[in-house]
Order: sequence, then structure tokens, then C-alpha cells
Amino acid sequence: MTGRDGGADIGPVGENSPVVILVRPQLADNIGACARAMANGGLFHMRLVAPRDGWPQEHAWRTASGADRILDHLTLHDTVAGAVADLHRVFATCPRPRHVIKPLMTARTAAGALRDAGQRGLRCGILFGPERAGLDNDDMAQADTLVRYPLNPAFDSLNLAQAVMVMAYEWWTAADTTPGHSLMTNETTVAPKSHVEHLMTHLIDELDASGFLRNAPKRPGMVRNLFHLFQRGEVTEQELRTLHGVISMLALGRRQRGRLEHSDTTADL
Repeated sequence: MTGRDGGADIGPVGENSPVVILVRPQLADNIGACARAMANGGLFHMRLVAPRDGWPQEHAWRTASGADRILDHLTLHDTVAGAVADLHRVFATCPRPRHVIKPLMTARTAAGALRDAGQRGLRCGILFGPERAGLDNDDMAQADTLVRYPLNPAFDSLNLAQAVMVMAYEWWTAADTTPGHSLMTNETTVAPKSHVEHLMTHLIDELDASGFLRNAPKRPGMVRNLFHLFQRGEVTEQELRTLHGVISMLALGRRQRGRLEHSDTTADL
């Protein structure tokens, strides 16, 4: 079941990335979907505790969507205690903990704690329970920290892969430096204000010539509104070139129509 063709060349991202431990998973499809979610978040290490239908299971690779190496390298364990024996910190996802006294974190806070522990050289794992009932109290007894996702309290049901995806996403973004906002400019660049000013001069000159700004009392406000429109966002150089072309062609058309109208009038006379 190893060395499959067509899988992505993925591996551990960074040092001490947390281990995803699926406790008594029931469906091969879900195990494969979890591997896919892990790969999205840069997680690589998976452990299975007593999967219901045994291991390996061909369907898992079908739903991993190329995250084959995670499945190829996972380890199999009989008990939760055995799966966490070499770890220093163990987190357990738990939607409704009862009769348990342990630190409780959101996924985002837990992701930060996992990053911090990893930087200190500690090996960490995250327990995910079976699809139907989740972790039981004996499973949670192996963990030092519980994780609960702040979802809609009227409906907070997730499937196994979704639960893994939330933690994988939070773990990845805890160290991600992608700007929260950017402008996709492709092959152009954002234009400096001087270039926008040049466009506005071109536009206003032609609007004056066409008579659009002939109402003198309203002209200042109309000009300001145009400035607000074009200064509102990050206009690109390509967009300015296009607008210059539009204005020039409109002006040319107006002049040509004026000559035609004048010729027609002369002919009538």
C-alpha cells in the first residue's frame, strides 16, 4: 500500500508539527478525507487507534485526493495510551465535555499553544473521536487539554474530516504571514496618485468641452464626486490606460459627430 503513483510530494512542514490521532475511526473514506484536510494545513503525521474495519483500506487512498504519503506513513495503535506514549502534550477535540475538569481552548487558541509547544521542542498530538459518538471519558483522560470549536450552538455537528480541517487550518494560519487584504494586479501595478490626477485632468477637460459640467454652481461638487470615485481604491496602471483610451475615443467621436452635423446643416442650406 505504499509508493503510489500520482500522489503529491508532501511531507512534514516545519519542525514538531502535531500528530493527528484518529480514535476508532469507522470509515475508510473519512480517514482519506482527513489526510486530505491535513495536507491542506501542512500536517503530515497521522496515527490510527483501532480502526473499526482494520487497516489498510483501499477506499482511504481514493478519498485522500493525492495526500497518499500521509496514509503511506501513518502508524497503527491498539490503544489511545499507546498512540500518545511518546508525546509531551495531548489535545482532545470534544464538542460537549461532561464531568471533566481540564483546560478548555478554542481551536485558534489551541493552535497557538501547539505552535508554542513545538517551538520548545515538545511533541504534540490532537485526538479526534469516532464519527458517531466522539471521544469518551477514558479517551479524554489521556489528554491534558480539551478543544472545543465555537460554532453555532443550535447546530455544531461536524464530520470527522471537517473537524480535522478546522484544526489544520488554525494551525497553519497561526504562523501564516499572508496579508489579510491585498489586490490581485496580475501583470500590472497599482498606479500612483499622480497618474490618477493626470487621468482626472484629462477627464474633466473633456467633460468641460462636452458641456457635461456646464452648470457652474454644481460643477465643484460634480468634480469632487468624480475624484472620490477614482481615488476610492487602488486603481491600476492598466485600468488608467484603458480609461484614458475611453475618454480619448469619446472625445474623438464627439468631434466627428460635430463635423458631420455641421456638414449636414450646410448641405440643407
